[in-house]
Order: sequence, then C-alpha cells, then structure tokens
Amino acid sequence: MIRSTAREIAVRLSYELSFTDLTAEELLDQTLQADYFAGLAAEDALYAQMPGEKQSQYIRRLVCGVAEHAAELDSYIEKYAVGWKFERIPLVASAIMRVAMFEILYMPEIPNAAAINEALEIAKKYEDEKVVSFINGILGSFVRQECGE
Repeated sequence: MIRSTAREIAVRLSYELSFTDLTAEELLDQTLQADYFAGLAAEDALYAQMPGEKQSQYIRRLVCGVAEHAAELDSYIEKYAVGWKFERIPLVASAIMRVAMFEILYMPEIPNAAAINEALEIAKKYEDEKVVSFINGILGSFVRQECGE
C-alpha cells in the first residue's frame, strides 16, 4: 500500500470520528483488521489491500493526532475560512484539512507542499471544484501565515 492510499484511509477514519462515540484508538482497532478490509474490498478499491505495519502506524498516527488536536486544527480552519462559519464547511473537507494540517504541524518529515497536494488530490475525489479551491486557499493561507512559507 502506498502512502497516499494510507492517507486517504486516515481521512476517511478522521471523518468517521465525527459520527461515532468510539475513541480514535477504538475506531482504529476495529477498522485496521483484515476482515474489515476484506468486507469493503468488493465495494471500494481503497480497501483492496490491507495496510502493512508501516502504513498502519502512519494511519494510526494521523487519526490519533487529528483526534487529539481537533480543537487546535479546527481553530486554524475557522481562522482561515474567511467569511465561513465552521458549521458550513463540509465534514469531508474538514477531515481532509485536519489531516493535512496535522501533517504540516506535527510531521516535519512530510514536506508541506506534499501534504497540501495530497489533500487536494483526495478532495478532488469527494468534493466539487469549488470546495477543492476552498481547501487549497485555506491550506495555502495556513502554511504562509503559520509556517512562514
């Protein structure tokens, strides 16, 4: 499994955290299982291959980090979503931005440009062009203002 696939799974799980009473760890323990992936593989190519140890650790780090830093990440989204109330932002878009911002802030081994590019590629699969542009604008402003790029 490649990192972009693992990142997309992390986005989906981060999105799912919005709808469950499970902790991030509980959700990960339930979903990072061979039978879970096998059950979804026929419906969705994203689950065709079970993540290896390295990718599972990466998914866990992202999902747990997003859960742990949700308030901080959401405050950044709200800060740079000029003219938008946070509640108006699609939940998938929020999950995508949370994952990218977490990578930018807490995973220095991932270049900021790569985190943003991957976020936009994922967004193109789930959102229309206007939302993709919105995400790009927020992440671009975030990196310029918070990271000095």
